[in-house]
Amino acid sequence: MGVELTAIHWIYVVFILLIIGFMVARRDTTFICIVGIFLIAITATNSINSSISGIFNSFIFAITELLPTILVISIIVGMSKTLTSTGINDVMISPFTKLIKTPTLAYWVIGILMMGISWFFWPSPAVALIGAVLLPVALRAGLPALAVAMSMNLFGHGIALSGDFVIQAAPKLTADAAGLPVGDVISASIPLVIVMGVVTTLTAFFFIKRDMNSGKLNMSTAMTESADLPTDLPQANLLTPIQKKIFAILIPVLFVIDVVVMFLFDLQGGDATALIGGTAILILLTITLFSHRQKGLEKITTYLVEGFQFGFKVFGPVIPIAAFFYLGDAGFQAIIGERLPQHSHGIVNDLGVALASVVPLTAQVGAITLTVVGAITGLDGSGFSGISLAGSIGSLFGTAIGDGAATLTALGQIAGIWVGGGALIPWAMIPVAAICKVDVFELARRNFLPVVIGLIVTTIVAMFLI
Repeated sequence: MGVELTAIHWIYVVFILLIIGFMVARRDTTFICIVGIFLIAITATNSINSSISGIFNSFIFAITELLPTILVISIIVGMSKTLTSTGINDVMISPFTKLIKTPTLAYWVIGILMMGISWFFWPSPAVALIGAVLLPVALRAGLPALAVAMSMNLFGHGIALSGDFVIQAAPKLTADAAGLPVGDVISASIPLVIVMGVVTTLTAFFFIKRDMNSGKLNMSTAMTESADLPTDLPQANLLTPIQKKIFAILIPVLFVIDVVVMFLFDLQGGDATALIGGTAILILLTITLFSHRQKGLEKITTYLVEGFQFGFKVFGPVIPIAAFFYLGDAGFQAIIGERLPQHSHGIVNDLGVALASVVPLTAQVGAITLTVVGAITGLDGSGFSGISLAGSIGSLFGTAIGDGAATLTALGQIAGIWVGGGALIPWAMIPVAAICKVDVFELARRNFLPVVIGLIVTTIVAMFLI
């Protein structure tokens, strides 16, 4: 179970700590990420030329990985501009405005809806569906956009994705690695997912209400990233009231049809997101041509350009930090090449294996170790790349302890996905931050304490379940 740690591994660890420190200090991390990429590259290749090229290649790799998300967010923003300028958006949200009257209702209703959709179709398409329709409703009810983003993150990328009870991709990965039936891992994860979800969402809600009451969290502080969004008032005479109502009914119907198609044809993840994005493009084209008439062709381009401007403005600060952390997994080979030890499974997974090999094996230490290993493997921002490692270590620890392999495996799965799946690591939270028009790093800081408190409580509960 041992693994050879090299200078590359230790440089990676040092720069992880530096990046976390910079984030806590509210300083930009671009410079430190680029320095980290360069030092890892030069250590691996012993070549100045290759190291300089590695910086550029790491950016290319990060952009390539993030491009589908950038694209769908840009399209959704362009569509939202169309809905806003024609007044359709106001008609669409009016029924929800009557239901969601308070910030409290907005937080819990949006979160529960996000969780429900994410269970069946994963969070990425759910972000687009929920954010585009319910964000304006929540804002009108008095819930700041940052709090809306937290609710969507914690319920969707946290509770729904970490349990993954319906699609079962996560428990399948961990169960296979642990040599356990999928049903055993799912059963073991249910109490842990409930504890983690309840503790995290209640803690976040407490902090939100506290900061709203004290004035630390309000509409202005939450919307600091919205200045460049299309915020035009509806333009008169583009559509009649009847036409607005027809489109306001048609658009949700189209997205409901998308949901039905996802279910019938088992579309998940990227395929489901692509369906949502394609539908948004068709909606943008139809409404723009119908409302702007002779100027419709030019306005289509205008709306798309505004959407792309917003998308790349939001994603720009995240590309360097994503580029660094992609080196921790498959990105290393793609960017630098085969420069790790022969039996390495990637920097992040090597660190997790090394940690597991030096700790004593008791139920308490086992639970703590699986949480830490899961969190470490989640640092690459995917949430899924390292959970197989959590499964194998959970099986090893369960065998050594004499019981609890399924619980340990489920615990590692939950920690890995909560950290890396989009509830804590900034570059995995971009879709929610972009849809809600908030600073992704501020969202990560706001999520940090609720998620950490949730992981601590869940780890303690797991100790008693082993």
